[in-house]
Amino acid sequence: MIKRIIILSVWGLCSSLGFGQDSVPSSFTLEECITMAIENNLDLKSAELRKKSSKVNYKQSINELLPNLNANYNIGVNDGRSIDPFTNSYINRELTFSNLGVNLNMTVFNGFRVLNSIKQSKFNLRAAEMEEEGAKQNLILDVTIGYIQILNSRDAFELSKARLKTTEVQLKRLEANYKEGVGNPADYTDMKGQYALDEVAIIDAENNFKSAVLDFIRLLNIEGSSQKQFNNISGLINSEKYQLSANDVYHDALQNLATFKSRQLRIDAANKGIKVARANYLPEVSVFGQLNTNYSSLAETFTETGTAIIETGDFVTINNQDFPVLKNETQFEGKKIDYMDQFDNNLNTVVGISVQMPLFNGFRAKNNVKLQKIQLEESQLELQNTKLLFKQSIQQAHNNMETAYNKYHVLLEQVAAFEESYRVNEVRFNNGVSNIVNYIVSKNNMDNAKLNLSRAKYEYLLRVKVLDFYRGIY
Repeated sequence: MIKRIIILSVWGLCSSLGFGQDSVPSSFTLEECITMAIENNLDLKSAELRKKSSKVNYKQSINELLPNLNANYNIGVNDGRSIDPFTNSYINRELTFSNLGVNLNMTVFNGFRVLNSIKQSKFNLRAAEMEEEGAKQNLILDVTIGYIQILNSRDAFELSKARLKTTEVQLKRLEANYKEGVGNPADYTDMKGQYALDEVAIIDAENNFKSAVLDFIRLLNIEGSSQKQFNNISGLINSEKYQLSANDVYHDALQNLATFKSRQLRIDAANKGIKVARANYLPEVSVFGQLNTNYSSLAETFTETGTAIIETGDFVTINNQDFPVLKNETQFEGKKIDYMDQFDNNLNTVVGISVQMPLFNGFRAKNNVKLQKIQLEESQLELQNTKLLFKQSIQQAHNNMETAYNKYHVLLEQVAAFEESYRVNEVRFNNGVSNIVNYIVSKNNMDNAKLNLSRAKYEYLLRVKVLDFYRGIY
C-alpha cells in the first residue's frame, strides 16, 4: 500500500475513460464511486472474510471454558473364549454384548492457558477489524486518486481538442490563400504539419483518458462499456497553501489510521501468545465423571419351581449292601434379563480429579515460548517499519504538495503571459506582419502552459487528498 501511494505521489497523472453498466447512473460523483467500491471491491470482501474467521476463533476460545461431554454406545457379537460382562467369568460360547457410557471432563486449572487464549483471540479479532477498516481506507484513497486521474486526463483531452480547433481555423484560412496563390505556400504546409501534431496529441490524450477509466472500473469491480460522465470536485485548489506541516500530518496519522492500530493489536496478541505457550510449563488439573452400564445375552434370572430328590452319586453300605445317597434339591427356572433392565441394573458411576504434571516433552514447551517471542519481535518490527514508511511517505507527499502549489501559481502567470503573446502574434500573423514560425511557437507555448497548469492543479489536489488520508480524513 505504501509503495502504491509513493508511486502515485510521485505522480505522472495519466488517465482514461470507457464506462458503463445498465444498473449504474450515467454520471458519477466521487462519493458515489467510493460507495460502489466499498460494496463491490474484492480485496475489501476478503478482509471482511478474514474478520469473520477471527470472530469465529474468538468465540471458540471462549467455548474452551466449557466442559467436554461425550457419550459412547456399542453393540457386538463375540464367539469363543471371552469374559461374560455380566458374571465376569470365563466362557467359551457365542455372546452378544452392549455397552453405554457418558463421560464428563472439565479443566479446572491449566496455567491460565484458556484465559490468555481468549484474550489473544480478542486482540486478533480487533486487529482483523482494524485491518478491514484499513483496507477500506486504502480503497477510498485509491478511488479518490483514480477519480482525480480521470478528471485530469479528461481536461487534458478537452484541451487537446480545443488546441486542434484553433489550428483548424488557421489551416482553413491558409488553405484558402494557398488555393488563391496568396502568401507563402510553406505557411500552409507548416500549418498542415501542426494540425497533424495536434491530431496525434488528441489520440494520445483520448487513449490516456480511456485507460484511466478502465483502471477505475476494475477498482470499483463493475462492468461497463459506454462512456460515463464524472462530475468535478469542488475546490480543486485554494488560494491558501496547505497549512499543516509534515510532522502535524504524521502525528494525526498515528492517532487515526487503522493500519497503526492493527499493528499494535497484533503486538498485544503476540504478548498473550507468549503467556499461552508458558502455560505448558504448569500442571493441568481437571475433574471427570463417568456413567457406565452394559448388557450380556447370557444374563439370566432364576425362579424357584419346587424341590426334587436326586442321587448324589455317593453310596453307603449296610449289611454288605450298597445304598445310594439321596438329597432334596431346590429346582430353578432360568429367564433371560431384558435389554433395558440390564442397562438399569448394571448402572455405575465414577467421579475423580486428574492432575497432569509436565516433566519432559522434548523441549516442546520451551521452543513454543521461543517461537512466540520471535512472533512478538516480528510484530514490533512491522509496527516500526510501518511508522518509518509512513513518515517518509508523508514527508515526500508534503514536499510534493508544496512543489505543486508553487508550480501552479507560477504557471498561472506563465499562462497569462503566453496568452497575451499568442494574441499579439495571432493578430500580427493574420495581418501578414509576423511569420508562421513565430505564430506556431507562440501557440504551442500557450497550449503547453495551459496543459501544465491543468496538471499542476490536479497534482496539488492529489497531494492534499493523500495528506488528508494520512490524517484520517477521507
